Amino acid sequence: MIDHDSTNAEQKRDSETFDRLAAISLTRPVWVRVGQLIDGRNDHGMQRADIVFEAGQILGVSSPEYLIDLGPWMEGQSEPDALLPSWTVLPCLVEAHAHLFLDGAPINFEQRKQYLQQSAEQFLDRARARWPKILRCGVGTVRDAGDKHGVGLALAAEAKSCHGKLATTPWIDSPGAAIHHKGRYGSFMGRPLEEFNSPDQCVADRLSAGADRIKLLVTGIIDFKTGSVKTKPQMSSAEVGTLVDASKQRAKQTFAHASGTEGIENAIDGGVTTVEHGFFVTKEQLSKMRDKKIAWVPTFAPVQLQLDQADEMGWDKQVVGHLQNILDSHSQMLCKARELGVTILAGSDAGSCGVPHGMGLLNELCHMETAGLSSLEVLLSATGHSASTLDFAEPVGHIASGYRARMIFTQHDPLSTVANLKRQKTVLFDGAAVACSEDLDTSGL
Repeated sequence: MIDHDSTNAEQKRDSETFDRLAAISLTRPVWVRVGQLIDGRNDHGMQRADIVFEAGQILGVSSPEYLIDLGPWMEGQSEPDALLPSWTVLPCLVEAHAHLFLDGAPINFEQRKQYLQQSAEQFLDRARARWPKILRCGVGTVRDAGDKHGVGLALAAEAKSCHGKLATTPWIDSPGAAIHHKGRYGSFMGRPLEEFNSPDQCVADRLSAGADRIKLLVTGIIDFKTGSVKTKPQMSSAEVGTLVDASKQRAKQTFAHASGTEGIENAIDGGVTTVEHGFFVTKEQLSKMRDKKIAWVPTFAPVQLQLDQADEMGWDKQVVGHLQNILDSHSQMLCKARELGVTILAGSDAGSCGVPHGMGLLNELCHMETAGLSSLEVLLSATGHSASTLDFAEPVGHIASGYRARMIFTQHDPLSTVANLKRQKTVLFDGAAVACSEDLDTSGL
């Protein structure tokens, strides 16, 4: 029998401890000793680690494995401010692919269709309202994946106004409207290349609007009824290359929505920074991605949702078979990518049907672990690997000197299974303590 009174008392003590640490960090450095630290960089967890941090940044990290003198920051203090031997700390998570203008949780198509009839102001209000729950999931950084309503750009501008300062919401950057061809997939989140006289002019326009990077819609989407990408790619490798070159000349990264072998090939040959989705990728293409240092964001979540909710989606046995085959192949390619040394980043495609923001990324991490990655490999894909590859303006994704003090504390070991990140935890974020229970309401996400 569960002793609820004891559990509630323990949770209250934990909450008071982290509230105290957060408050102290606003006035002086805080020294905490934890049982385990996952720093987002090393290929193993560090035991009995010490962290010294202020509200704005981490000052130093030490462990029996990597001894560092913390004295310069804690002069005159002989004991930590908190001893947390049963706790693991890791960086706040990076969501590498989300559409913040969309509600992801609903799976009713009529409801989703009506949602898209809102004004830009309504989209923005809905997106702003998501931040507290996203942060409670442990997500501290988001790479928005595009919208034509200016929602991502507005949120990114708000984040930039807090650059280097204490913030209350996750860091975000955005490509603004994705680039696609008129009459092809993507009109709900992009603007067509045909609006401009040249690819260079198109890229320049996006950047003048405030885009942090360039999003390309190289292909259409999967036809679940046939289990394939039926349409030809909407961008050739030469066209992708021209847009990539125009972006590189302005020191901007590119990321490409691409599924289907032919379209993925065009994205790779064009030299994008990351391939998004990548369903039906081949081993040979993964080798090319490794050699060209192109990272992969596999986004299991939206397809897994179609399988998990097949009855509600109206899929028959044949379609269910297609979905299972797609996911099985995707899992095999994920493990092959790991074997070949391809950089893997975690992104959920939150905002897609049935993929809620924040919680969708936690589900994505579980899908990646189920597919065959180790828990630590999955965690690195959502922390240090993403942060290093995507080169955000804020130093995030690592627990190391000079990085933002944005950390998840949990007594449920994520190296045992990443599903433990769905359990009770506390996020320390820029001098605030944010507690999250296991029963997070996903409405509005």
